[in-house]
Amino acid sequence: MTGFRTLLYKEILRFWKVSFQTVGAPVLTSVLYLMIFSHVLDKHVQVFDGVPYTSFLVPGLVMMSILQNAFANSSSSLIQSKITGNLVFVLLPPISYREFYAAYVLASMFRGAFVGLGVALASLIFVTLPLAAPGWILAFALVGGGILGSLGVVAGIWAEKFDQLAGFQNFLIMPLTMLSGVFYSIHSLPDVWQTVSHFNPFFYMIDGFRYGFFGQSDVSPWRSLGIVVVCFAFVAGLTLNLLSRGYKLRG
Repeated sequence: MTGFRTLLYKEILRFWKVSFQTVGAPVLTSVLYLMIFSHVLDKHVQVFDGVPYTSFLVPGLVMMSILQNAFANSSSSLIQSKITGNLVFVLLPPISYREFYAAYVLASMFRGAFVGLGVALASLIFVTLPLAAPGWILAFALVGGGILGSLGVVAGIWAEKFDQLAGFQNFLIMPLTMLSGVFYSIHSLPDVWQTVSHFNPFFYMIDGFRYGFFGQSDVSPWRSLGIVVVCFAFVAGLTLNLLSRGYKLRG
């Protein structure tokens, strides 16, 4: 397990050394979202009974930060290593593809968790958040971070240049995240868009995570957790398959 621990340490150190950019900047962006949307909508929108809109918004922003930064960590690390040519130094040591996968995904989960915690702490300046079911918060944060960390590995393997990776993020990850109910309840949407939202796995991550704070959600948290776990199993299986074949990694 020495190779796994070393690779995990290297990946955590990679983002922590520039934490002002990788942690501080996303926290600031989410706080700006919170300030703008709460100022404009707080007195005009109420989604759950007894829950101010600003409070409703915070868990969505926290989870969005976890997901986006988990994806960014593994995808950016792999594409940088491929372009600079130093990926060979990771592939040459006797590290199994399972250890490779675990190190990259766990490091991504760490980064997502750090950013999410930073957003949650910064939001306490504006709101007081209840903790109705902390276990659900932890479960969805971990599984959601694992899914996006795995997707980041897939994107990093597939992409051969930065614009391809940007396309993956801008045309897949960003729309799925922004249309997942971060800023609204899907019950406020027309029927057709409510139906479409139920095919978005990011919706279940956000909704289940929010349930952990308020004990209220658009769908059952058990249903959300089941769907999210199935998605994680599928993405993890796909990623491990690509790694085992050395797809676009080994000549």
